[in-house]
Order: sequence, then C-alpha cells, then structure tokens
Amino acid sequence: MQRRAFLVFAVSAASLTLVSLNGCGFALRKAPNFAFSTLYSGLAESSPLGVELRRSLEATGKVRVITDARRISEAQVVLEVLQDRREKVVLSLNSSGQVREFQLRLRFSFRLRTLAGRELIPASEISLQRDISFNESAVLAKEAEEALLYRDMQSDVVQQVMRRLAAVTSLE
Repeated sequence: MQRRAFLVFAVSAASLTLVSLNGCGFALRKAPNFAFSTLYSGLAESSPLGVELRRSLEATGKVRVITDARRISEAQVVLEVLQDRREKVVLSLNSSGQVREFQLRLRFSFRLRTLAGRELIPASEISLQRDISFNESAVLAKEAEEALLYRDMQSDVVQQVMRRLAAVTSLE
C-alpha cells in the first residue's frame, strides 16, 4: 500500500514539474533560423575560428558556407571579417621581474552585408579576455591551459556570432 502511494506521489510530482516547465516557456535550445541559406565567408581555411564557425553554420542544415572567392556570386550574404586577433599581455611580475600572470585576449570584428552592399549587421566587435597565472616550473602545463582557454574563448565567439547572424530577420 505504501509503495503504491509513493508511486502515485512520484508520478504526480513529475507531471507537475513538466507542466510548470512548459508553462514558464522553457524549451531546449534548437538550431537557429537564418534569413539566408548561403553565406560567403572570407575567413582563411587555416583559421581555427573560421573552421569552427563554418562547421557550426553547416551543422544547422540550413546554411551552406561558400569559401571560394570565385563563387561569391552564389552567396546571399557576405560575412566580412575585419579582425581576428589573439593577444597575450603581461599582467603582473614577481619581485625578481619574472611573469606571474598573463591576460589572454581574443578580438573578433565582423560585419554582414548582402551582395548588393546593404549592411545587415554593422561592424561589430566581440572581445573576450581570460587571466592565467604563470609558473616557470610548469611551462608545458601552462601552455596546454593557455591553448584550452583560447579554444574556449573561440567557441564562445562562434556562439555569439551565430546568435547575431540568427537575429537578422530579413535580407531587404
């Protein structure tokens, strides 16, 4: 008898939770909808950020990315990359003048326009930074940590660009 009462309670609690989540507007993130189906990207094939952005766009199944400049006329929109730069700045030194802390920066500037030249997204900059401590006795580990932080910032930039591209509602 107690087991049955517990099962009834558990099922009713689970259904109440589902109803309340649905009522508040909760939904799993879906692939964004874009106002265009073809995009020309001038990002270099060797650019890690360019590769990740192209993969993310094509993974939606809604956008075909063109990277060959000779086929730019097939694209509905052009993603112009104005800046894609990584920086490493010294933040602090110890008493003997050795580096204790760095700041890693990633700056990405772009704009989106139609082939006719109509600007859909004006020049925008995404700037991210992360602080990293440095220890001379663990140089290899710190290099791996730095690469991991840059990769994390790069993924964040790609997600922000995807959201901004999805915010374009019309090509006119």
